[in-house]
Amino acid sequence: MSKTQVVLDTNVIVSALRSRRGASYRLLMLVGQANFEINLSVPLVLEYEDAAKRLLGQIALNEQDIDDILDYLCRIAQQHEIFYLWRPFLKDPKDDMVLELAVNARCEFIVTYNRQDFAGIEQFGVRIITPAEFLTKMGVEE
Repeated sequence: MSKTQVVLDTNVIVSALRSRRGASYRLLMLVGQANFEINLSVPLVLEYEDAAKRLLGQIALNEQDIDDILDYLCRIAQQHEIFYLWRPFLKDPKDDMVLELAVNARCEFIVTYNRQDFAGIEQFGVRIITPAEFLTKMGVEE
């Protein structure tokens, strides 16, 4: 059985780092152990790193903890180089970067809290889903 392919938007990573409660944290804890695979590109990892390290001092993690989490994600993720840029499609170039990765990786879902930021992407065969909805779809309870 093939695994469901997804891209996690940065807001999901930030939410998981901010709190050990909730769907984002549960989803992050399942990465590498459940019936889905995350997909990454260098620009997305750099965005994760920038957003996560801006949280230093506000969360219980230190810089090494964040580096370890990102290293783990890089180790288990399907990694992709993006050779084409058909931007702009969305309002935010960072969202375009997420969409490009999802299309290149043939992902079924982008997991995000910002549905409105990805309006119109259905034409690429990618669906938007929240972390809680994704966990339900995967048969995982929060």
